[in-house]
Amino acid sequence: MTTTDLGSGVPPQRSAPDAQAFLDMQASPQFQELRHRLRHFVFPMTAFFLAWYAIYVLLATYAPGFMATEVIGHVNLGIVLGFGQFVSTFVITALYVKFANRELDPRAAAIRDELEGPVK
Repeated sequence: MTTTDLGSGVPPQRSAPDAQAFLDMQASPQFQELRHRLRHFVFPMTAFFLAWYAIYVLLATYAPGFMATEVIGHVNLGIVLGFGQFVSTFVITALYVKFANRELDPRAAAIRDELEGPVK
């Protein structure tokens, strides 16, 4: 992008592919690899988080004595594990952002460039 593009107020343009181009790209090895990498990360992380959440709920429901175990002062294990739910959400989000920036975004940009052509 040149400095004249920045100041003109007109966004960069790309050519619009037709429906067949999208279908062809969807069947391409590059797109299949992108989907594989996304699924390879998302499905295990989702399973991990749902299992971790289910364990927390089950412990809270069926093991209240265990969850009431004091860790430090009046802070019990239920509070610590509940806080861990928030922490794990942020950690998974950070891992996904790092993964997407490193693995997915470059592949998606290459697919878009191939499909729509260079910015005009």
